Amino acid sequence: MSEGFEKDGFFKIDPEPHLLGEMEPINHFPGVQMWWRAIENIRRPLLLGMKPYVFEGLDPKELNKDEDPEALLEYMDKYGVDIACCLPESMMDTTGYTSRWMSNGAMARVVDSHPDRFMYQPNISPIKFKGVQNTIWELEYWVKERGAKIFKFYPPEDTYMNDPDLWPFYAKAEELQIVLDIHTGFCWVPPGKSKYALPLQLDDVARDFPDLKLVAFHMGYPYCDDLNMVAMGHPNIYPCLSLLIPWAIGAPRKFAKILGEAMRFVGPDRIIWGCDYAGFGVQIKTAVMGLRTFQFPEDMQEDYGYPALTDEDRAKIFGLNLGALLGVDTSRRRVGTKG
Repeated sequence: MSEGFEKDGFFKIDPEPHLLGEMEPINHFPGVQMWWRAIENIRRPLLLGMKPYVFEGLDPKELNKDEDPEALLEYMDKYGVDIACCLPESMMDTTGYTSRWMSNGAMARVVDSHPDRFMYQPNISPIKFKGVQNTIWELEYWVKERGAKIFKFYPPEDTYMNDPDLWPFYAKAEELQIVLDIHTGFCWVPPGKSKYALPLQLDDVARDFPDLKLVAFHMGYPYCDDLNMVAMGHPNIYPCLSLLIPWAIGAPRKFAKILGEAMRFVGPDRIIWGCDYAGFGVQIKTAVMGLRTFQFPEDMQEDYGYPALTDEDRAKIFGLNLGALLGVDTSRRRVGTKG
């Protein structure tokens, strides 16, 4: 049930709420149709085993996609999410690189409608395809002219994360002290190429740019162990649970292994929460409920050595860790405000 979600005391920042834009004008592209087929298949692994109580108190509209930013804000208030780092989708590989799904400028209009609840997260993908110098210009513009602090790079539509041609971009990102979110692991949605996002490649990036704050979306799934080992040696890497948290409810022992190994190798001070919202309110509910209610099974605490998850750990993962990277005042809750 949703009662009390907004009063649970955990300041929450979602680094991955997607803004898809108007899809109808591009749905005819074969690559976009391939993407939609993959999305339909993703429902099965994420929803299999989901407990019936998840759907209690759920408005039926939360099971249908709604791209209205006001719907996002409504769900944030309902489930106690303070800030959303709004992320416009690029996915230019799906359109044969003829167009983006949503521009950074369109994202800015959304953020400007509720600047106390939304943050800019320009998507600077694809970096190599559109030109490294063009991307550096774009990066400097959003930082220096608009005050953006967090950006997204989606390698599956572009090139390997450790492509040496990207080094000037990483150097500029490090200089500007941004937070860089990077998709890691399988791309989940073809035609993106999974080989470009394997978490082992982050080892090269983090080594050469030790002051660049790197958030690894999706825990590098299914290569979570690889990501944990890389992050263990590089304190500037922050594994992010986005997309996977519903397993805390539907597949709790699977989630226990994912989170438990991150706790072992990285620790609670660098793990980050996320919804992977794509217009469905239920995504926010399961991401909040999952972390709020999850506890490592006692036998796994005994046999694997996982520590019991504390409210202090939850607070760090929900928002304190990312808030510290972004310079956000997490002592003041934002839920229920329209500013």
